[in-house]
Amino acid sequence: MKQEAPGASRVTRLIKAPRRKPLIKAPRRKPGDPEAQSASERAKNRDARSVRPALAARAAPPPTIRTDYTDGMNVDLFIPCFVDQMTPQVGMAVATVLERLGHTCTFRAGQTCCGQPSFNAGYWDEARQVAIRALEVFAGAEAVVGPSGSCVAMMKVFYPELLAGTAHETAALDLAARTFEFGEFLVKRLGVTDVGARFPYRVTYHDGCHGLRELRIKDEPRQLLRAVKDLELVECDEAESCCGFGGLFSVKFPMISTAMAEVKGGSLVRTGCDYIVSSDPSCQLQLDGWISRCHANGSLGRSGVRPRTVHLAEILAGAVS
Repeated sequence: MKQEAPGASRVTRLIKAPRRKPLIKAPRRKPGDPEAQSASERAKNRDARSVRPALAARAAPPPTIRTDYTDGMNVDLFIPCFVDQMTPQVGMAVATVLERLGHTCTFRAGQTCCGQPSFNAGYWDEARQVAIRALEVFAGAEAVVGPSGSCVAMMKVFYPELLAGTAHETAALDLAARTFEFGEFLVKRLGVTDVGARFPYRVTYHDGCHGLRELRIKDEPRQLLRAVKDLELVECDEAESCCGFGGLFSVKFPMISTAMAEVKGGSLVRTGCDYIVSSDPSCQLQLDGWISRCHANGSLGRSGVRPRTVHLAEILAGAVS
């Protein structure tokens, strides 16, 4: 049996392990098959459900760099994959709030995934290329604002780690200093807590792990919610517990992920809230999935009343239907 080199960890072995071939091969499409789409057709269909066309009108020339964060800024929107493809209304809500406050929102269409899936899977070389791409796309931005603590943490915390010691290290640190999670940007950089929103419902807030632990964001979203007229904010008894999503974690360990969702979801539901608010769309989807299953099988409690998940930006924009 081949012995490992001294000190070689399991993580090191996984990172260096050769890629496996996919277990299931995609079927070959015959010419004329309606399912055989060209790249341009697939892109067209993707954009039909994407937030990109709506935000494209906000494209603008790259702004000059400033060190102050006052009225009239040019804010570059960072729209993560989950928002772009599954909750586009969140991206629009972010733009609505910032524009109402007198700022110009720019959407750079060249942006892609932040690279977190590759990073978390141990494919750091691939993640590094995605990070370099992001540096190029957002070069010269005054401020980059995203509605996801998870993806913002990737750019703000892990890009500098990925690119340390490379020719891109300084650019990574520069982008990190100008990148903000949405709620953090409003409170810490713009000094705004009251955006004039009204929401006459009982809500509780879910802290996403990356926002809470990597970005140290906890009170900022609560300050924003407390300033919303007629809104009642209640805390759950598992405020800092993970919802169990964790990207690839929920795929690799579905049973553990589900158990974690049960703990956090149960805690949120017990508050008797009408809405569960989060700053991370991926957490919203995890919690909404658990709540939907419980509601369907009658195990939700509270006489079957089902709370809805909603993003902080939607409440502030008055975009909750």
